[in-house]
Amino acid sequence: MLAWLKEQGERLDACLVGEPTNPEALGDMIKIGRRGSMSGYLTVHGVQGHSAYPHLADNPVHRLIRMLESITRDPLDAGTAHFQPSTLQVTSVDVGNPASNVIPAAARAIFNIRFNDAHSSASLARWLEERFAAVGGRYELKLHVSGESFVTPPGALSEIMSRAIEQVTGRKPELSTTGGTSDARFIKDYCPVAEFGMVGRTMHKVDEEVALADIERLARIYEGILDGFFAAC
Repeated sequence: MLAWLKEQGERLDACLVGEPTNPEALGDMIKIGRRGSMSGYLTVHGVQGHSAYPHLADNPVHRLIRMLESITRDPLDAGTAHFQPSTLQVTSVDVGNPASNVIPAAARAIFNIRFNDAHSSASLARWLEERFAAVGGRYELKLHVSGESFVTPPGALSEIMSRAIEQVTGRKPELSTTGGTSDARFIKDYCPVAEFGMVGRTMHKVDEEVALADIERLARIYEGILDGFFAAC
């Protein structure tokens, strides 16, 4: 939903994304930003051998453990003005070795970083390379970035939305950046963007559902937001 917002004498584009944003009830929350998401696929190479003769092998599992410890032992940050602290979670460690007396040739791990505006995917990539290089040995690191962090600071856009939401629901919404990525990440480079939609308690479940009354109320909220946008033009 595109509208035009006059702020400080200038005409600005703004966008509202109808992503499910409310944790419990309609009117709980507006999303004014999102954390970034980066997944890492780490493969550590070694030399296969017999566990009774470790001097003839190079155990990649031991180095993988040290690498993972180096990126998980300390918090990435303490949070920022609009964001919770960034998090790094190891989601898989795999060797695929059925033999208890054989040192494997390779070991693999997958991890995911949800990062706030204290970081970028580029700065995190450099940080990972520094930590892994300090451990040493042969390894491969592949990174996939789902989106960068972004925030639309509280201002005219969030105020118009908050007024319309409170008029319909009686609730003053929290301005938040929690949760995963959303389609707003594709829009944030073109105009200020915020999100407000349905209650997301059953989001992505097989029995996903919403209250019919909330659909009607959401339509009234969107109408109120449009009225607020055009009244400011």
